[in-house]
Amino acid sequence: MHKFSQTFRKVAALAITGALALAGTAQFAGAQTPEKKVKDQGEFDIYNQAMKDQTNPAQQIKDVETWMQKYPESDYHEERQYMLIGAYNGANQPAKVLELGSQWMDKGLKTVFKDPKAGPGEVLTVLYLMTANIAKLMATPNVPANQLAIGEKAARALLDYVPEYFVAANKKADVTDAAWADTKNQVATLGKNVLMSMAIRPGDEAMAKYRSDKNAANCTAAETAYTNALKQYPDNARIAYGIGTADICLYKTTPEKIYTALWMLARAVALDPTLGGTADPAAIERYLNSTYTQYHGGDDAGLKQLKEQAKAATFPPADFKIKSNAEIAHEKELEFEKSNPQLAMWMRIKGQLAEGGEQYFEGQLKSADVPPLKGTLVEAKPACRSKELVLALSDATHSEVTLKLDAALTGKPETGTEIQFKGVPSAFTKEPFMLTMDAEKANIEGLKTSPCAAGAPATKKAAPKKK
Repeated sequence: MHKFSQTFRKVAALAITGALALAGTAQFAGAQTPEKKVKDQGEFDIYNQAMKDQTNPAQQIKDVETWMQKYPESDYHEERQYMLIGAYNGANQPAKVLELGSQWMDKGLKTVFKDPKAGPGEVLTVLYLMTANIAKLMATPNVPANQLAIGEKAARALLDYVPEYFVAANKKADVTDAAWADTKNQVATLGKNVLMSMAIRPGDEAMAKYRSDKNAANCTAAETAYTNALKQYPDNARIAYGIGTADICLYKTTPEKIYTALWMLARAVALDPTLGGTADPAAIERYLNSTYTQYHGGDDAGLKQLKEQAKAATFPPADFKIKSNAEIAHEKELEFEKSNPQLAMWMRIKGQLAEGGEQYFEGQLKSADVPPLKGTLVEAKPACRSKELVLALSDATHSEVTLKLDAALTGKPETGTEIQFKGVPSAFTKEPFMLTMDAEKANIEGLKTSPCAAGAPATKKAAPKKK
């Protein structure tokens, strides 16, 4: 999903292409000065050939190396090395750029490049080239630690040198103020991006290891690395997203990690869903939405509030928590039990009957002392002076319980009436669902009856059998 390394390839390519053409920076002069002279015609010829081969970096490297071998003591010792670092850059040898630049940094760049006019530009160019080339190397895997250390040192030195170099005294007359300011910004941006990438890199590497070996310890390492990086770059969406993905991994064994995971994913989306141009924003948004919905439920207002909170603060408050679907369901269940205790009790009984069937009924419910329940009368059998009442408990229409009374009623029960009753379970069928309970008339409350029609029989008598 992420194209972070590809982005750095582009940054590095742009930086390297324009490094020696920065506004106001010095380039190797093609003429002798009164203070410096070639030793003989042979050195001049090599020098001249090296100048001609500036468009052929590989050949220029050979020219300079020959020059250094034949004339190790030369007035142009530093200048030809400055030429060499440019040739290494042009020949796509970033390790050599870092190696040579590091040697100069150890000596002190201002000591190496002492010319009051050319020196400042040469110092900037060397630091810029070193920083651009470590960016190029970081777009590849397995960069040696010593090269990363050199590159970090160069990037920090470049950022420190930017305000010192980009002053009016170093600006050429033909460079506009806008171009000068733009160049300053590009140079500083390269340094910042390299340092930010270095901060992110350990987290990315740890997550890559996790995807390979599924060892959760790598997720812990990634979380630590990304968190350290976010402290340095608090407004970076890419790093926040990294923490979110690491904590999603850790959530499997440490459930409370989900809170930070959702916070960081929401912060990344709120700040920049493209993650600095490295990801598809729609895909990042979908990932946040699906993760949030799967854990908490489809609460659009809640997700919007989370984004607003996460955008305003880098890290979640210590007591930050998001309720899970299970927690929300449990709270609703408790509230339901509080407001509808009898219906809640029945729903539990019905659920256990539906799941456990005859085994649950015979083992736990049959002949048990069930607390009073409420239901709506659906049917009375017979319609007048009834001895059985069929009730709906979950709603007002679906038959679920049959009460077998100890004595017939004296009138005609009115269907649709809600009654409270107490009975003892005596039989159960799963298909169709029906729980039969034995009940005493005295334990029925709220039943409404009307007088039976005159002469209405209590029950139909069977016709006498013919002998």
